Amino acid sequence: MTALPSPPDLTQPERRTPSRWRVLSWQILGLALILGVWWLVTDLLKLYPPYVFPSPRAVWTEIAYGLWGTGPQDGKLLAAIGGSLRRVLTGYLIAVLLGGLAGLLMGAWLPLRATLGAYLTGLQSIPSIAFVPFAILFFGLNERAVLFVVILEGFIPVALAVSGALLNVPPALRVAGRTLGASGPGLMLRVLLPAALPNVLTGLRTAWSFAWRALVGGELLIAGAKSLGELLEVGRNTANVALVLATILIIGVIGGLFDALLRRAEGRVRRDYGLEVQT
Repeated sequence: MTALPSPPDLTQPERRTPSRWRVLSWQILGLALILGVWWLVTDLLKLYPPYVFPSPRAVWTEIAYGLWGTGPQDGKLLAAIGGSLRRVLTGYLIAVLLGGLAGLLMGAWLPLRATLGAYLTGLQSIPSIAFVPFAILFFGLNERAVLFVVILEGFIPVALAVSGALLNVPPALRVAGRTLGASGPGLMLRVLLPAALPNVLTGLRTAWSFAWRALVGGELLIAGAKSLGELLEVGRNTANVALVLATILIIGVIGGLFDALLRRAEGRVRRDYGLEVQT
């Protein structure tokens, strides 16, 4: 008689995810490795001239001048960060409001989902920089053109995320809500939308990354505005590669910090919903 396979040992501990401190130590080690290779290529081996590929010290000097130093870019980086954040936060909030409303309507009404949803899916595949010429011709070379691109790039993922999240709510919750007397807008706002919240937050994080990239692309074309995009253009026009790299690093740090905040909020909600286990 063939012996039955032994059941899994449920007493063994589950595989635990790495702690935050361990992940942070890996990230610091990776950053140190990148800086070490950068320093080796530029300062020690001198494989490229400084005006082509500057050293980490030269890039840090531009950052220090732009934030608190006394140099040709004194204070300009700080002002550029403030201007860009004001634009992107304004456009992002408008995109979340409009996209959330459109997503609710698409989730509740099939004809709108079949038409507008399909169009938005197609528009999402178009790079944000492709909308900049239209925005400039329609609004002029001003901040409204940049805000239009930011709002559009944030609106699409929010609308699609809200609509998709509502459709993915388990049917049992819909039945339970109707059994308890919820219907129409009450069912949508009190049952379906709370159940879809984790997936909606994922869409909000995606919308932030789209809006942030669209902002920088649009700001490259606004002359005289205090923005990170203008600093990139100044660095290009003056052949200041150190300023270009410093601005790119600042853009990456700001975008990463906001993404980390949204990711943290998303993780908190997912743990509250029992979708993730806190270790």
